[in-house]
Amino acid sequence: MVAGVALVPNWSAGAAVTDDPTVDAKTKATFQRLADAVFTDRTQALVDGTGKSRTRHTAGFSGSVRLSGGQTRQQDSALGQLRDRRSVLAKLGEKYSAGATKVVLDATQVNGRRAKVAVTETTTLTYERPVSKDQKTTGFQAHHELTFRADRQGDWQLTGIHDTDDGYLAVNQVAKPSVASVKTADDNPPDAIRSATSWPAPAKPKNFSGTGYDYQAMAAYAAKYWRTYNTAYPDFNGQGAGGDCTNFVSQSLKAGGWKHVPGYTNDFHKWFGTADIQSDSFVGVNEFSWFALSSKRVSSLANVYQLDVGDVLQMDFNRDGSKDHSMIVTYRDRSGVPYVTYHSTNTYNRSVASLVASYPTAAFYAYRT
Repeated sequence: MVAGVALVPNWSAGAAVTDDPTVDAKTKATFQRLADAVFTDRTQALVDGTGKSRTRHTAGFSGSVRLSGGQTRQQDSALGQLRDRRSVLAKLGEKYSAGATKVVLDATQVNGRRAKVAVTETTTLTYERPVSKDQKTTGFQAHHELTFRADRQGDWQLTGIHDTDDGYLAVNQVAKPSVASVKTADDNPPDAIRSATSWPAPAKPKNFSGTGYDYQAMAAYAAKYWRTYNTAYPDFNGQGAGGDCTNFVSQSLKAGGWKHVPGYTNDFHKWFGTADIQSDSFVGVNEFSWFALSSKRVSSLANVYQLDVGDVLQMDFNRDGSKDHSMIVTYRDRSGVPYVTYHSTNTYNRSVASLVASYPTAAFYAYRT
């Protein structure tokens, strides 16, 4: 099941082979099945009650299509990291009772004894303790490029996996995310206050009726378009560092009542976005923070667990002062754990506890809208 706007490289699906060994339909299908096995194993490593025996789908591949020795070691390392993440999450009260991953082959490019395969991964994890009556799962879609190389016997080995989304944070991802360069503005933009990640957090109830904004409409918009993009806006996934994350958050806030502030696109005091033009603050991670704080549309929260529906969470992965990712809160459970939805990688209702466990060295910035 492919997202409404899939990240498919500029190749032709089923590109012609220019050299031996040939890559026929059967070989392509095996490429797809091996990719499915790799990401299924990573998903299952997060599921409570599954051990190493349940995360060995790749072991069934040998001969004509298989993992290389180096990639086997990388996969073993990834599974170990994900099992450790599962243990950390369990201590925070979050467990998954089941997981399902499906990988679809989007395109294949072959050049002699090298092949590149583009795939879309769709993964769903079932919470052992449902978030609510209607919310029992979290899910995401991610796009990957797999590199294969044929040996002298014509057998293909998977030698590399590259995540092609301009974003981060797939729950079964272990690679370090790329980060944006530090951006500055001439007009002394306001500094956001880092939020603590300790649990439990001091009470900070949200006033849902005193601002004039419809926070449920924000959450509903995010739920509708987390995977199928709204064609009334441009899609920035695949067009540079940061991807579509802030554009998506801005759209959600706009759906709940945030009004445009027209002006020059590079003036962070302005905020607007349409199909034809967007301010830097509408689509840029740091610029959004500068606008939101300077306009008083948001205030900083002391702790990420104080976030509630319609609030915004940002992350700075390497703590260099430049924020890298934006998300919107779409649910808060009875125990006080917020859940966020975001683009690039497209993800629905992922717990803040999971983010903290997955990226313990990142800086978090929580905003009350």
